[in-house]
Amino acid sequence: MTVNKSFSRKDRVAEQIRRELAELIRTELKDPRVGMISITDVEVTADYAHAKVFFSTLAGSEHVAEVLVGLQKASGFLRRELGKRISIHMTPQLHFVFDQSLERGADLSQLIQKAVAISDSTDPTPETDPGE
Repeated sequence: MTVNKSFSRKDRVAEQIRRELAELIRTELKDPRVGMISITDVEVTADYAHAKVFFSTLAGSEHVAEVLVGLQKASGFLRRELGKRISIHMTPQLHFVFDQSLERGADLSQLIQKAVAISDSTDPTPETDPGE
């Protein structure tokens, strides 16, 4: 029973960190490299010492490196502000990771649309009703 309880606390802390970081980045962070990003997920270690922060960006994959540099430069500021907003015994070090799942999903969707279009164009459909 205690394992399940600590698991849910860890999840709640991760979600709170995700919400607070999203708000901090949106309202407090002035680095132009970061721009419009979304915090998609946060994974916290069991001891709360580290948090892996997954993000996506509207800037496109060619700008991910500079967004990542901006986030890494701001990580001290973000960690300090996070410590003021949430109450846990240790504010975790933040490790930012680009979340490629949205990009992969869009790519797969395009591939499916292309396959359907090709299938439709090569599928011989009768021009007239066969019952005539």
